Amino acid sequence: MLRASDFDYELPPQLIAQEPLPDRSASRLLVLERASGAIRHARFPDLIDFVAAEDVVVLNVSRVIPARLHGKRETGNVAELLVIRELSDGTWLAMGHPGGKLKPGRRVAFGDDSAVEIVEMLGGGLRRVKFVGALDARATVAKYGEVPLPPYIRRAATAADRARYQTVYAEHDGSVAAPTAGLHFTPELLERLRATGAAIATLDLHIGPGTFKPVEVDDLARHRMEPEPYVLSAEAAASINGRREAGGRVWAVGTTVVRALETCADEHGVLRPSTGETRLFIYPPYAFRVVDRLLTNFHLPRSTLLMLVCAFAGYDHVMRAYREAISAGYRFYSYGDAMAVI
Repeated sequence: MLRASDFDYELPPQLIAQEPLPDRSASRLLVLERASGAIRHARFPDLIDFVAAEDVVVLNVSRVIPARLHGKRETGNVAELLVIRELSDGTWLAMGHPGGKLKPGRRVAFGDDSAVEIVEMLGGGLRRVKFVGALDARATVAKYGEVPLPPYIRRAATAADRARYQTVYAEHDGSVAAPTAGLHFTPELLERLRATGAAIATLDLHIGPGTFKPVEVDDLARHRMEPEPYVLSAEAAASINGRREAGGRVWAVGTTVVRALETCADEHGVLRPSTGETRLFIYPPYAFRVVDRLLTNFHLPRSTLLMLVCAFAGYDHVMRAYREAISAGYRFYSYGDAMAVI
């Protein structure tokens, strides 16, 4: 049985991509065959050659919000909040720093027209907050928010990141991290994909900060995923089911798409339209019900994302592919290169 420690690997720091490439689609593409473990090296636009006319490509159209807010506490000292999502009572789920100072009743101000008040501590670094002042939550985020770049990008977010840490097809606000497999697509490449005859279907899975949380217990069965909201429409479900029934393959662009589809699939792989939250944690062994192909980036050691990829493509195949990618100088993580598992 695999343990969390089995998903450790050594990565030279210089391979962690700090900036996006000037051209989104110029990244490299490592192609891994699930059955044999064979590896090929390609460029991202070569993905078109692996998608058949009868296939369906599924995209996560969740949009990253500028969720990181820098403000001041009542003492005048600085504080930082990461707002995650609105709750049913109008308050928001958030994380804060310095955590020990942001207790219930205390406020963090952003300029002269907005502030948040800490309502409740929820554990695990999470707290419930409410927005007070002239601006509501969305107006505050729009005016004062910063793109929440991952912690391994060791620089401040810039105006350019608002566009580049976002897929070109993003539609619905809600994520605090990008569905990074989709960052490589350009409008032109999507048009080329459609021209092959392949269908494109969309869903939403709003990504929370738990995506960067390492698995800290060695027994994988004891790890608990943070809930993430998703929407799979009737139109998308029908398109994917139809293509599967006709013999096409289902391509998931990113681990978030895998989790959403597998959450909504019955034991026969038939999708049902659904809206809800998923805590699905996919790790080896796992019997996939609907996804046939996976496009993904290279992920952090001990991450749930790496574990999902290993469940899909085989632990030995994936870890060997990672070693080869490191040897070949691939760029890793959010702004890095891509891998297609076929």
